[in-house]
Amino acid sequence: MKILITDKTAEEAIQLLKDAGHDVTYDEMDGDTLLNEIAQYDALMVRGRTKVKGEIVKAGAKGKLRVIGRAGIGVDNIDIETAAKEGIKVVNAPTGATTSVAELAIGHMLSLSRHLAKADSTMKKGEWAKKQLRGTELYGKTLGLIGCGNIGKLTAKYAQAFNMSAIGFDPFISKEDMQKAGIKKVEELEELMENADFISLHLPHTSETHYIVNKDMLSKMKPNAYLINCARGGTVDEKELYNALKNGKIAGAGIDVFENEPPKDNPLLKLDNVVLTPHIGANTNEGQIRAGTVCAEQVIKTLKGETPDFWVNK
Repeated sequence: MKILITDKTAEEAIQLLKDAGHDVTYDEMDGDTLLNEIAQYDALMVRGRTKVKGEIVKAGAKGKLRVIGRAGIGVDNIDIETAAKEGIKVVNAPTGATTSVAELAIGHMLSLSRHLAKADSTMKKGEWAKKQLRGTELYGKTLGLIGCGNIGKLTAKYAQAFNMSAIGFDPFISKEDMQKAGIKKVEELEELMENADFISLHLPHTSETHYIVNKDMLSKMKPNAYLINCARGGTVDEKELYNALKNGKIAGAGIDVFENEPPKDNPLLKLDNVVLTPHIGANTNEGQIRAGTVCAEQVIKTLKGETPDFWVNK
């Protein structure tokens, strides 16, 4: 069967598809070209660049398209509702980047608590800013997790190696399931915001989670607390976060994702108490290979007529 890949994908994933006997085309075509070409393919595999809009899904449904694969966890660039209506399965790779994103979240925590970014920049300017760089330990601190899926649970596990305790807010995960991961479930987000020293987001961006961290939630944080977002842009109100940081309402933030990417004229770029990275959470060699191959496996299963493990619009 014919499979189209429109975003850069690990060679291991492409080879997996070929070894399964499929005809694979890799072409980073634009939206208009994809709209015209999609009907001739049985499967489409993308990452985050390609926007699989409803009109593209419908065009594929008029042809041979049976499955859309996302080599990663987030599917906000795919119209999954239209795909469901058209009988097209959407699959993803939710386990692909788990380790990579969890490690980056811990990295941001360490960078913020020990002022690593400022230490590096001042040293390279020839400065010896030792007295300005007194940090704080992770030891004994409380990590608050907004979202306790695979990535949130692994982040908690890593944090426990620093003798941190973890509390979590997630309406979709049971108290017992969280306990197994060493996380104490809290029923209200306000409780988490008030008690955590480090708050890390691990949830998708939906209408329900849009600005889940807003002015009111930020006001409940400790003045010496830090916010980490390696999840999705739009889950944090960036304007209110800027105000909280600039006015010393919270100590700092580590941000990997933005509402508009790349961020242009974003005031967060001008603050010293923020560590910023350009959406690199899943961007490791291992994570990309894992995400690509897991997604490829799901596509292969679907084309065989089998039920995929990670069927998003089931």
